[in-house]
Amino acid sequence: MNIRSLLIGAAAFFGCSSCFAAGNPLKITPEQGKALITGSEPFFLVDVRRQDEYETAHIPGAILIPNETITDECPPQLSDLNAVIIVYCRTGRRSNIAARKLVKLGYTHVLDLGGIISWPYKTITGPMPGHAEQNALP
Repeated sequence: MNIRSLLIGAAAFFGCSSCFAAGNPLKITPEQGKALITGSEPFFLVDVRRQDEYETAHIPGAILIPNETITDECPPQLSDLNAVIIVYCRTGRRSNIAARKLVKLGYTHVLDLGGIISWPYKTITGPMPGHAEQNALP
């Protein structure tokens, strides 16, 4: 699925042609999220939960940026303000907060996937690749 088509279609469906211009993240369904994740368009998939929650179960390919760490500076992992960013948490509360923070920081294509508890597709366990090695003792 083409990301532009999804964004335009969702904005039209919700009657919000200026959703991004108004500074609002766009809410997407798990089905829309799955289509984006398995498509060919570039994106960042961001889990905004705590590290222990991430390690218990996360969507494959997700990077961990806890909501509490998103403050008044852009996260270093998200250097492109125009990149498509898909955000999720456990139930949807933190993803909404984090998505709004990202929009306020100047990101232009923030999509709120909601909570992983509504994600009917594959999840995996464990730390982010390279995370365990960075914290390992010699």
